[in-house]
Amino acid sequence: MSFKLIEKHRSFGGEQYKYRHYSKTLQCDMTFSIFLPSNKEEKKIPLIWWLSGLTCTDDNFSQKSGFQRLAEKYQVAVMIPDTSPRGEHIANDAGYDLGQGAGFYVNATQEPWSKHYKMYSYIVDELTQIAISLVPHFSGEESIMGHSMGGHGALVIGLKNTERFKAISAFSPILSPSQVPWGIKAFSAYLGENQAIWKPWDASELIKEIGTPPILITQGTQDEFYSEQLDETLFLKIAQENNKIVNYKKMEGYDHSYFFITTFLEEHFAFHMKYLR
Repeated sequence: MSFKLIEKHRSFGGEQYKYRHYSKTLQCDMTFSIFLPSNKEEKKIPLIWWLSGLTCTDDNFSQKSGFQRLAEKYQVAVMIPDTSPRGEHIANDAGYDLGQGAGFYVNATQEPWSKHYKMYSYIVDELTQIAISLVPHFSGEESIMGHSMGGHGALVIGLKNTERFKAISAFSPILSPSQVPWGIKAFSAYLGENQAIWKPWDASELIKEIGTPPILITQGTQDEFYSEQLDETLFLKIAQENNKIVNYKKMEGYDHSYFFITTFLEEHFAFHMKYLR
């Protein structure tokens, strides 16, 4: 593993880092960010993953959310991947909801996407090894959270790896991507037209499986994407039918922005720490 430090910032007593490395999985250069708490007592440190939404990079969460205060308070490391492969030689689309900035955390099987768009394997395997090497006194305990497309990613990765992730949370997630325009466009391009192949990448299908980590979801009622892209009805119906407990909260008047995320971020950190300690 080889990676280069490109930024370092002191924040709330801990350190915020940004790295660049060549990904063998994605076959391109990638960046990621990681926060390490001060850990003055040299205790075991758990790790929370944050997955960002459409058009975002690893900078959005690290620069807009102020999460570093909470990560230092709870003495937890936070890993923030980018949202897709990037570069002039990487397949792209004119729309913001497909291609670079819109990897959807799946392993693409269709051309021209299949060579580079393998964000699931990149995060679960390759980037995980890097994260483990960077977290001193790593406890071995992990959880995962995300926003919008990243909320979809957090749920899918968490539900596909229930033995690994102790808890899952999401802000405004795409809960049933096979049923909404964002997901249908992405899955058709990355995975092909056979919708049976989409099921392993859809949280509303994965919630049927045996063994589910605790889940917290927060959704703003004034989210401009809510009714068309983020409706919870099918997901919660399937969860209930399969006796899965999901703490789903609608917050009156909140939208899709980081103003919403920062308002409820401490609740999500506290939720994760219940299961990481």
